[in-house]
Amino acid sequence: MSTIAATEFLPLVAAADAAKDFVVVSLHDVAPSTQQIANTIISELARRGVRACSLLVVPDYHHQGLFTQDRHFVSWLRDLEADGHEIVVHGYFHERPRRAKETLRDQFLTRLYTQDEGEFYDLTYDEALRRIVTARDEFRASGLRPRGFVAPAWLLSDGAKRAARDAQMEYTTRLHTVCDLRSGNVFRARALVYSVKNNWRRDLSRAWNATLFRLLKGTSLLRISIHPGDYSHPVIWRQITRLVEGSATSRTATTYQEWIAEQRLRGGI
Repeated sequence: MSTIAATEFLPLVAAADAAKDFVVVSLHDVAPSTQQIANTIISELARRGVRACSLLVVPDYHHQGLFTQDRHFVSWLRDLEADGHEIVVHGYFHERPRRAKETLRDQFLTRLYTQDEGEFYDLTYDEALRRIVTARDEFRASGLRPRGFVAPAWLLSDGAKRAARDAQMEYTTRLHTVCDLRSGNVFRARALVYSVKNNWRRDLSRAWNATLFRLLKGTSLLRISIHPGDYSHPVIWRQITRLVEGSATSRTATTYQEWIAEQRLRGGI
């Protein structure tokens, strides 16, 4: 095993070696403006048996300002990483300007589905590489050690995927898969995620995720993806906590970087 991630996390994944199934709970859109609610969510997850999450941090969320300029936020992230949580690069601005002459498919994915947040949906290789490398270096300069890159809404162009690999990111994820960028292995693993903008989206999300949770019970990796806004809707949050509690009793809670390292161990990479 030659990669940094595969060796650095060896002791952590070895402790869970006897477990067959895993759950990764990821918290998206972590930024100074969402720190307070994110901290509450992390605390509530810990009380329900999930003591390690993958925290998807946006460097300059909606152009509100670089997270590196907020010393309290950076210190908070360092403490979380030291406690076993994973810090993940999550886009750069988490915004995508609308383009002229977009196809209906482009409009659906970038406006209706992602509400103009699919930043890496159609970025060129060069621009994607520039943003990912800039983010990576800013994280490292702040004393953080990101191994993964996850595009906002899991939408990334082929060029952006190559850019993440060339920026020395260890893995990326899409809605249905987790991809080891070093080996090229792609693992099927559907994420549970909520849309809470209005009543019909919330109702549909609850029904769909309840069904999906039952269908995914036999999978080796379950992914539960949380956004800060989910916590503001009690009916959504209650379902999330039920799913988390139901998973934590039968699965080992882990992070993406640890899970990737486990797969490399099993595959002899």
